[in-house]
Amino acid sequence: MITKNEKRTIPPFIFYLIVVATVLFFALSGCSGTSDTPNNEDEEGTFLIYRRQSMIGEETYKITSNKSSIVVKSLQGENERGKITGVEAKLELNMDLSPISYFSRRIVKTDTTNIFKMELIGDSVSIWEKHFDVVTSETPSRFYPLHSNIPAAMEMMLYQYYFKYGEVINIPTLPRGEISIKYKAEDIAFISGKEVRLDRYVVEGINWGGRTVWLDKDKNLVALVKANTQIREIIRKGYEEAMPVFIAGNVIEQMNALSSYTEKLKGTQIKTVALVGGDLVDGLSNFAKKDMTLIIEDGKIAAIGKRSEVDIPKNAKVIDLTGKTFMPGLWDMHAHSNQVQWAPAYLAGGVTTIRDNGNEVEFATAFRDGIDEDGLLGPDILLAGMTDGAGKKGNGIIRATNAKEAREVVAMYHNKGYKQVKIYNSLTSNVLKVLAEEGHKRDMSVTGHIPVTVGNVFNAVNLGMDMFSHDRAVYSSLFPEKTKLEAGKEMLKNPDVSSEQIQNAINFFLENKIALDPTLNLRVLLNTIQGTLIESVEPDAGRIAYELWEGKRFRKGKLPGKAKKEIAKYTKGAEIVGDFFRAGIPIVAGTDNFVPVFSLYLELEIYHKLAGLTPLEAIQTATIIPAKVMGVDSETGTLEIGKEADIAILDENPLLDISNIRTVSAVITNGNYYESNPLWEAVDFQPKNN
Repeated sequence: MITKNEKRTIPPFIFYLIVVATVLFFALSGCSGTSDTPNNEDEEGTFLIYRRQSMIGEETYKITSNKSSIVVKSLQGENERGKITGVEAKLELNMDLSPISYFSRRIVKTDTTNIFKMELIGDSVSIWEKHFDVVTSETPSRFYPLHSNIPAAMEMMLYQYYFKYGEVINIPTLPRGEISIKYKAEDIAFISGKEVRLDRYVVEGINWGGRTVWLDKDKNLVALVKANTQIREIIRKGYEEAMPVFIAGNVIEQMNALSSYTEKLKGTQIKTVALVGGDLVDGLSNFAKKDMTLIIEDGKIAAIGKRSEVDIPKNAKVIDLTGKTFMPGLWDMHAHSNQVQWAPAYLAGGVTTIRDNGNEVEFATAFRDGIDEDGLLGPDILLAGMTDGAGKKGNGIIRATNAKEAREVVAMYHNKGYKQVKIYNSLTSNVLKVLAEEGHKRDMSVTGHIPVTVGNVFNAVNLGMDMFSHDRAVYSSLFPEKTKLEAGKEMLKNPDVSSEQIQNAINFFLENKIALDPTLNLRVLLNTIQGTLIESVEPDAGRIAYELWEGKRFRKGKLPGKAKKEIAKYTKGAEIVGDFFRAGIPIVAGTDNFVPVFSLYLELEIYHKLAGLTPLEAIQTATIIPAKVMGVDSETGTLEIGKEADIAILDENPLLDISNIRTVSAVITNGNYYESNPLWEAVDFQPKNN
């Protein structure tokens, strides 16, 4: 017992845990323990954090000042699909807003991907970025410390700093780069019925590509929409009802950016093109046909034959492919292309078609239509509509909790031209059944995850699913009596399943005409030993745009013992995927949002090296097989007369070595020819060395 005269001393670590627990409580409950006080010298405030328009947490901040410095403290708490994390950060500034020190780190001890520290030491400034070398330089007259996961409170002070100095120059950032802030428009929002005018900007130099930012007339940060590899909305508490304004504004700026890429990179479409002298991999034959010519008329293949046997039209643009190989353009069947920078990157790597497997409706439809209807630069996009059930573990804003909502969701997606309904983890069995029935009535197939309450792949198929993402469905098919989670654990304990189990699974999938996109690249990337750098797994990692690279370079990984078990599990899983493929089950290559293109190459390499597919078979998982699964194999997927000229041009033949798939140097799609390196450079990737 502590009496009123006794002092209560709380150890700092316990106090810290109390603070963290409090902020995470607020993140889970959607309530805030602070309020904005913009008129005070010292300030407290809250930013609400959304993922795909669904609230997942909040960031509380406090600004205090004295006669010599300003201190900004921030604490984030998130519950993102059941994963609870937090970030604490502290920024100290001089009274002129120039930085003195900055520190940011994740609260969850097993995740060290977001540790950043800046200090002034004499006339020098040093940056510690976790798992990168320390960068020390002479202190610039103007600069700001920056990383791609900067908290909103620190970003808010960046804008205050920028506008304080007259907006005359782009501010250098450390450890590299600079910030570009461009005014775009004034938007009108209505908050509690009152008109509020906000200035919309596009900011480049923080995340990959740009982010759309809204400031009030006093230059205070109100909202931002950013991506990298997933769309997030950060909105100052009190402005959340203006979410549609922020969504619409971001779509406008994204499409403006895509228009700019198109103007810079897309030449005049040429009606007739002759590809002359290359080695042809048609996607059907297990060998390359030498010294071939292919004629393109109005974006379609008009003729194919030996160079000596094909007449080249007089008006044709001739592209000499001597010494090169050309093949069908690739598909990524598990994309989440959350920003337009994916478009040049995909084309640069030879990807001419993607299935976006879950995205914000407003952005995804604008992205697709801009390419398909307005002729903007990018791969063809087919859409699968993300749908989930209720609860904090749900994904995104589109939810269906009963039959009526399920029918409304499917009707909405169908009206917007979606090809599939994407099932996620929190849906109930009765709702899944309605989603599948309504989708099938409209010739939409049903893909995605096995919901937790549905249990296993057998129940999911009986409820109407046609296709499954990730390897969990593979493991589930081996253990009919177990849930998908139990099946995964069984494989982890003992991956040596019997040939009878595998054959029974094959029979089940063939009988029900099920297709699979296993995304095995994720298993390889996520199950490295702790401390492993991505470049040990992904040979092109060093070419990744820096703002993606800094967050991807270090994988959280597993402890050695756990990693060994996970590797044995996915190695056996890959072997089984190979058995499934050879039995006739459609296997399609997909990535699931790690980095553009390189993850697809890794997927194909895994299919060859671990699943035992020939190079041609691996290529077919990213060409003709997805085209068949999506019902467009009469139009694309192989190089045949009458089909669309979706063509990747490579420096080396991938039938000789599947890793030659990484040598793409040019692409043709929608009647346009692009060289790869200008596309890579446009979105801040390093070009491919020839």
